[in-house]
Amino acid sequence: MEMSGAVSRIQSESPGVTDGRHRSFQSIQDRLFWIIYLLALVVSVSIWFSTIRAPLWLDETISFWQINAGFSQILSRQGGLSFPAYSYILWLATVVLGKSEIALRIPSILAMLGAVYLLYRAARELFDRESAIIVAIVFCLHPIVMFASIDVRPYAFGALAINAAIYALVRLRHNDSSWWAVLFGFSAACIVYFHFLFVVVLLPLAIGFFAVKAGDRKTVWRQGSIAIAAFTLAFLPVIPGLQYMFRTSGIHVFSEAPSLRTLILTLAPQPLTLVVGIVTVLAIAAMWRPGMQQPVESWRTVLCVSLALVPLLILFAVSVGTSIHIFVDRYRLAAIPGIALCWGLVASKIDSRALRLLSCVAIVVTSISQYVVSPSFGHHRYTWKYALEFAEKNASPDDAPVLMCSDLPEADYIVMPISSVKDNPYFSPLAYYKLSVPVVPLPRALNDEAKRVTSQFLEEATQRQERFLAIAFEPSYDILDWIADRAAPTHNVRILGVFDRVKVLEFTPRAQAAFTH
Repeated sequence: MEMSGAVSRIQSESPGVTDGRHRSFQSIQDRLFWIIYLLALVVSVSIWFSTIRAPLWLDETISFWQINAGFSQILSRQGGLSFPAYSYILWLATVVLGKSEIALRIPSILAMLGAVYLLYRAARELFDRESAIIVAIVFCLHPIVMFASIDVRPYAFGALAINAAIYALVRLRHNDSSWWAVLFGFSAACIVYFHFLFVVVLLPLAIGFFAVKAGDRKTVWRQGSIAIAAFTLAFLPVIPGLQYMFRTSGIHVFSEAPSLRTLILTLAPQPLTLVVGIVTVLAIAAMWRPGMQQPVESWRTVLCVSLALVPLLILFAVSVGTSIHIFVDRYRLAAIPGIALCWGLVASKIDSRALRLLSCVAIVVTSISQYVVSPSFGHHRYTWKYALEFAEKNASPDDAPVLMCSDLPEADYIVMPISSVKDNPYFSPLAYYKLSVPVVPLPRALNDEAKRVTSQFLEEATQRQERFLAIAFEPSYDILDWIADRAAPTHNVRILGVFDRVKVLEFTPRAQAAFTH
């Protein structure tokens, strides 16, 4: 009787023991899953730093030139195409951190980390925790984000403002607070403070507002009016700059018309990652059963898809339909938060946690492996540093002048500066990488101004029997050819080197060369 009672007690207790073991297993599994997710996020962020020591490229030297004359000169050095918000931030950072390449990049890194956090918080309002962290990982791994995260330009701060607006927007879904409406309108206006072309994200934010507030007629007009008022007040300072950009749009073109392939590849961190996404969608479709999951509410789909596609399609349509080609990678940054949210939308439809984790790991592995083997790994665009350092070393012993072609398209529309070339935005690399010898400025294209300046210089150099150098980036190689052809009767010409696609030529007077020999 005692034995049978003990057996019955054990049997009655076994379901509880089983439940406890199951909960313990689930707890261990949860911890393991989150360790892998967090490790994937850390790896995704750490890949940003592969180019943190790279020399400054052309546009980064413009940022440095804008702050180089001090706080009082920042506003006057903006040139009409940018609002000074980032320049003031960068100037303040240099006061604290110094002016090394790494120090100049720290503000962008911090801003992009903030953007990742806000996007995760926004995704957490839309999806479950695992889908939200996948959104953050996809965002971090996108090459456009990787580039902007350490770029000495305002793009990372633009991403921060975009993600702040998205977060404020999704918070309005179940919130009738006027303060969140103010924050939404203000942060939406601040987006354009960091780049005028980020204006393309304002339309999907407006679409998203009405999608988010659908069915809430009681607060939609009140919060909408408050958001518009906050947006208008904050937007007023950038209106003159936007007007200037539209008036002078034709002189800022430097890119070619985009292809449909470029548009499609923007939707994923890497081409193989896009394949992973397509396979995941097909797997979801194959396993889908009615009632398998709660359907995603339509407002979430409208919000994510509009944030991803509307900015991309606007930039693409303008670039294809007009001569103003603005489908440039860093301008497409405006669409990347929406693209990452679309990946989260797909991830939220995966019913299996293991499959979801496997998909995330596949995204990280394929993205990083493709990036590491790509020619761009460890490089942050081309730089004038090495060519200018070489020219300084070669020309300084005899103070030989250097003919330098600007690589800004706007330089083709001005009369070349003479006295201020070393402190001029069209030759901004000289602000950071110095030349002690005389510099003769030339446009980017072989136009009448380039021929006029070159002809005048060659006449004087021939009279003085003077050695000189000429330096140009790829788009200006035809100017170097023209100079070489015109100088051939009086000078020997040789290529001293090509440094990160910046070519350096030496011109030695024939009489001097004959005397030397």
